[in-house]
Amino acid sequence: MLAIFLKTLPFFLVIGTGWLAGRTRFFPPEATGWLTKFVFYFALSAMLFRFAATLDVASLFDPAFVMAYLCGSAALWALGFAVARWRHQPLVTAAMEAHTAMTGNTGFLGVPMLVVLLGERAIGPVLMVLTIDMVVFSTLITLIVTAARQGRVRLATLWPLLRGIVSNPMIVSMLAGLAWAGLHLPMPGPLDEFLALLGASATPGALFAIGASLAGRAAERMGPALWLSLAKLVLHPLAVGIAALAVFGVEPYAAGVMIAAASLPVAGNVYILAQYFGTAVQRVSAAILISTAASIATVPVVIHWITKG
Repeated sequence: MLAIFLKTLPFFLVIGTGWLAGRTRFFPPEATGWLTKFVFYFALSAMLFRFAATLDVASLFDPAFVMAYLCGSAALWALGFAVARWRHQPLVTAAMEAHTAMTGNTGFLGVPMLVVLLGERAIGPVLMVLTIDMVVFSTLITLIVTAARQGRVRLATLWPLLRGIVSNPMIVSMLAGLAWAGLHLPMPGPLDEFLALLGASATPGALFAIGASLAGRAAERMGPALWLSLAKLVLHPLAVGIAALAVFGVEPYAAGVMIAAASLPVAGNVYILAQYFGTAVQRVSAAILISTAASIATVPVVIHWITKG
């Protein structure tokens, strides 16, 4: 357990360094925004493309894995929605709380950290989790909010949503990498070194950006935020673990990667959605802050459990 904690500690220390830089204003919000953009459009995209280009496309898609993650996450989504409605929250706010409870920071934290901690075999399962989160559940929250506010979902609403998905650099880079792998194209040495060099900046850049972005968050609406953090860090990995191991019989290593990905703290892009839809902004911001801080203790426990098993 101590060994796992020490392996995860450097990742969280980089996050803490970013938080300190942002808190002291040595790294202002404008700098955080530009660093995030660099990581999102360049460094992380290079890493994802290089990872995807090395995969065996034929064996990547596992229906049992997909169904286990979908069902486990959907069960937690339903629980989060039910709890919010029980507290008499509006439909849109309830949907945003449910989305917060099961959307982890797989892109900026999971991809760099889990591949290092669990090995290169984790690349495929992590990318699958990331894709499901971005395509399925981001679409779900958008459709629910649109339907609740407009009374129906129109084609004019679906087009910007589809355009946003297909233009997301993480999705584009993954699809391009998978196409490269599927066509069995050789990776020229200079291109591979370029992608490796650029992609190597994704891990420290993403972690530092996470910390710097947390510096500007206030811990308001503590009650809902604590519940959402508990749901994300504990109930989400528990739900997908039950679905993967007890229901769908997912291969143990892939199931472990799925559980580890589900144990990650709330993703920063949930805050962007909350701001865009104008709902639950304070509790989402606080949940990101609390879950990220608490994950220093909870993620090593999950990693220890799955590697020991």
